[in-house]
Amino acid sequence: MIKPFAKTDDVKKPEDSKARPMRADAQRKMGSLLKAAEEIFQESGVDAPVRAIAERAGVGLGTVYRHFPQRSDLIKAVFQSRVDACADAASELASRYEPGEALARWMQRFVDFIATKRGLAAALHSGDPAYSALPGLFNTRLLPALKSLMDAAVAAGAVRPGMDAEELLHAVANLCRVSHEKEPAYARRMVALLVDGLRYGAAAVETTPTKAT
Repeated sequence: MIKPFAKTDDVKKPEDSKARPMRADAQRKMGSLLKAAEEIFQESGVDAPVRAIAERAGVGLGTVYRHFPQRSDLIKAVFQSRVDACADAASELASRYEPGEALARWMQRFVDFIATKRGLAAALHSGDPAYSALPGLFNTRLLPALKSLMDAAVAAGAVRPGMDAEELLHAVANLCRVSHEKEPAYARRMVALLVDGLRYGAAAVETTPTKAT
């Protein structure tokens, strides 16, 4: 069972849940808070004391409770931020590298995401309805990101056609699950081999002339 935040007398409850646009300093503070929460969750699990998160982020307890009245709110925010970062990396990599390399680098980013998700596993698999919408982010954010990279790589002749993006996401997740007890570099090597498998035969497919009818 995921523990809720402990109550404290010196923390004010939010009076209005409608957030106004954040100032730059507030955005930096929020980024630090989410990063600290992610690190603490990976180290100590999602039941870690909120005080430890606040101290690492360099913010007061009131800041944490003001933005995240419930522990589930913070857990969901951490997960959402990691999904968004992974999905947004697709367009960034596509603009900097050729299609095959962009795909390969994003796959490694997804490995990092799986490592982050493991720190949130107790919450995500708890059956708490507060987290029921989170698995859908794979289809709405990560799947389109991977598909765009795969389509570009296929068009460039960098990988062979006919591969399913959803199956590839599950394949990487399974490789990471198997390598959980091994060193982190193991999962990266296995995924690199998987990407090499996607490249096999791609050039032959691209250059094979169409038979005359």
